[in-house]
Amino acid sequence: MIRHATLADAPQVREVWNTMIRDSLANFSEIEKTAAEVEAAIRERPEQGFAFFVAEEEDGILGFATYAQFRGGYGYRFTMENTVALLPAAKGRGIGRALMTAVEDHARTMGAHSMIAGVSAQNPEGLAFHAALGYEHTAVVPRSGFKWGQWLDLVLMQKFL
Repeated sequence: MIRHATLADAPQVREVWNTMIRDSLANFSEIEKTAAEVEAAIRERPEQGFAFFVAEEEDGILGFATYAQFRGGYGYRFTMENTVALLPAAKGRGIGRALMTAVEDHARTMGAHSMIAGVSAQNPEGLAFHAALGYEHTAVVPRSGFKWGQWLDLVLMQKFL
């Protein structure tokens, strides 16, 4: 089931997020999210007109997706950027697609014109996932991230809503 996240979901959302940070190059951070950071994101995104969704089954939260404005400033108010993360066991089951559909539908309803995905070039799963959803490769920002002792390229992909 896809639904809006609540503060009660924060511990499980934090585990999904931190699993991605700890175990992959999908996210350039090496610093895990704190409970306060996750709670703030769940609380503040809706307050700012954005959304934070979770995918839940009997065993708990399997993943999440959220979005916010791509860059600060009034001129970027119609361009959003997504974040999506799943537990490894949830991949390949359509859960990511369902989460992204919820994010894109919400953004479209709120007047967004396009959605950006910033995907690590070392994350072929993430690149293929976004391409399958209709995101097009728009740019590469070479050596813009650094994690685990290596420079990482950021691929920007865009979908017009």
